[in-house]
Amino acid sequence: MILTRILGIAALSLTLAACGGPRDISGARTTLPTIGSSGGALSNVQAKKLFGSKGLASSQAPAAHGGYAKGCLAGGAQLPETGPTWQAMRLSRNRNWAHPETVDMVKKLSAFAATQPGWEGLYVGDLSQPRGGPMLTGHRSHQIGLDADIWMLPPKSLNLTRAQRENISSISTRRANGAYVNASWTRAHHEILKAAANDPRVERIFVFPGAKVQMCNDEKGNRAYLRKIRPWYGHHYHFHVRLSCPKGARGCVNQNPPPAGDGCADARQWQANILNPPKAKPRDPNAPKPKPRRELVLADLPAQCNAVLNN
Repeated sequence: MILTRILGIAALSLTLAACGGPRDISGARTTLPTIGSSGGALSNVQAKKLFGSKGLASSQAPAAHGGYAKGCLAGGAQLPETGPTWQAMRLSRNRNWAHPETVDMVKKLSAFAATQPGWEGLYVGDLSQPRGGPMLTGHRSHQIGLDADIWMLPPKSLNLTRAQRENISSISTRRANGAYVNASWTRAHHEILKAAANDPRVERIFVFPGAKVQMCNDEKGNRAYLRKIRPWYGHHYHFHVRLSCPKGARGCVNQNPPPAGDGCADARQWQANILNPPKAKPRDPNAPKPKPRRELVLADLPAQCNAVLNN
């Protein structure tokens, strides 16, 4: 039974892959000129080691270069560790940097969250590294300063110490492997995600399928914002807010817009597939094994990232 369920989920993953699903969170593939050999001796060094070693932003005008999963961030702004309605978590990661528009969005969303019952504001997870780029661990996206992870845990205190921020955990809001929300999900979660989606700068919000379905069921007013709420694997301890490229930004690659409509039917189908996974197609024993994903090297990144790294 367990094996059958695992194979069914694998089949669902392959179906989504055929539809371009796995790129939904990573974004469109970039087609910009790359650094190539102009990176010199560093061209073939893993980009995550180079960008992950930078402790401060570059001294440049703010700019997002490339795509969400292959790019970098010039002139990044730092979200202060603590504000009137937020706290940045896991400070040891040094990932509370982003494009200024993202920092502004987080501050304004946290102020709205503080108006919700039981919420003092927001606990903010990963934004980006000081200069963006691939991260040493974790995310494939979050590379151009336009992604933000927001914890599902309602803050009761905004006076956590650095040590407490390393050890406290968020809460899961899912049950039945993400088909439904659990008792920790509240109307306040709905309203905070809705407020984020109604920010015109926001392009997508990723959350587990059961949350999307619950929001579809509960929304009785204007449903247009639901188009931006996209079901995705995981995302039950936090939700992921993604901004569009700022207006006039050159060399920043947007995703294709979400499909038309509120997306509720697709979310319900995802829910159904979690509850009753489709049968897995037999695997061809002679098919070659898939190659592991190659780590990005400096040469792979947009040409502007060389200056961002070395500024």
